[in-house]
Amino acid sequence: MPSVTLSGRAFLRLSGKDAETFLQALITTNLPDLPEGEIRPGALLTPQGKILFDFLIRRDGTDALLIETTEDQRDTLLKRLTMYKLRAAVDLAVVEESDVTIAWDDVEADAPRDARFARAGRDVSRRPGGGGSDDPALYDTLRIGAGIPESGRDYALSDAFPHDIILDLAGGLSFRKGCYVGQEVVSRMQHRGTARRRPVIVSSEAALPPTGTELLAGGKPIGTLGSVSGTLGLAIVRIDRAADAMQSDTPITANGVPVTLELPAWTGLTFPQEASEVPAQ
Repeated sequence: MPSVTLSGRAFLRLSGKDAETFLQALITTNLPDLPEGEIRPGALLTPQGKILFDFLIRRDGTDALLIETTEDQRDTLLKRLTMYKLRAAVDLAVVEESDVTIAWDDVEADAPRDARFARAGRDVSRRPGGGGSDDPALYDTLRIGAGIPESGRDYALSDAFPHDIILDLAGGLSFRKGCYVGQEVVSRMQHRGTARRRPVIVSSEAALPPTGTELLAGGKPIGTLGSVSGTLGLAIVRIDRAADAMQSDTPITANGVPVTLELPAWTGLTFPQEASEVPAQ
């Protein structure tokens, strides 16, 4: 059972009788059907539907929810939630922990599971605190292989829609819940099928160049390389432009290195048959 400890993480705890209804009206995740022991992704969006904050969320006892985010988001996220609180019976507290330990394969039965990886067919747990015994780089390799992007290296906050990072397929975006910030724009993208940017797994025969390298097809950019682990990486690309390049046998390169692109198999997504076509949601 590999286990790694990541630093630079942060936790907020929301408790009180209004904690769930308060958060339900703000974020993308549907909380009433979140079971004990499951960790789901989520986001707080701008009114224009872009991801302002991203996080993971799980239940933490009766009438309490635990949000895991990054240290650089914690204080501004807390401030934003406090701004929305008004008279709601919710207590917002910072949890004094900056590490998270992630384990996979033969995980303890009662460990909270990361729903993103479960959808990709991997059994992965997360818990606050240290104790991991393996190289943290192994987590990047696991994440890249599953096609799961995270903010920072894979996309910039305030610059990506939930569909761009497959939040709609990873358990962090509901189209059946009520209104939340940015909901109208995201629902319109879903129902009109206008999501054209998606994460892809990038592979090559040579080592990939660093994060931030543009992916080019016929000299034109189609996306940017995110997380990299040797000859594998993640990138969020315009899948219509990538499909056009593949159908015309136009090489796709990253700083001159030829690459191939693959949509994560577990998503069920396919490249459009024509450049103007958008995959069915």
